[in-house]
Amino acid sequence: MINRVVLIGRMTKDVELRYTQSGVAVGSFSLAVNRPFKNSDGEREADFINAVIWRKSAENLANFTGKGAQVAIEGRLQTRNYENNQGQRVYVTEVVVDNFSLLESKA
Repeated sequence: MINRVVLIGRMTKDVELRYTQSGVAVGSFSLAVNRPFKNSDGEREADFINAVIWRKSAENLANFTGKGAQVAIEGRLQTRNYENNQGQRVYVTEVVVDNFSLLESKA
C-alpha cells in the first residue's frame, strides 16, 4: 500500500513550534496550495492543508521559513480524532512531513 503526499505551496503562517514533555520538537503549520483550475469568476482558489513536522526538521523549518514562504513538502497523510472540551468528537486530517525543500530565499 502507498501513502505518499507531495505538495508545493505557501505557508499561511509561521510554524507553531512546541516541545513534548520528553523534549521532542514538533511543528504545526498550514500550506496554501493553488488548485490547477480557475473558478467561474476566473480566479484561482487554494486548498489549505494542515501539516505536522517532527524533531530537528521542525526546528529547521521554523528557523528558515515564515509566513508566505514557498516550500515543497513530502510525507504521508494521517487521520486522527479526539474529544474536545465540549465532549464532541473532532476529526483531523494532516500531512506528516518527512522532507521539505525551501523554494526561495528567506530574504
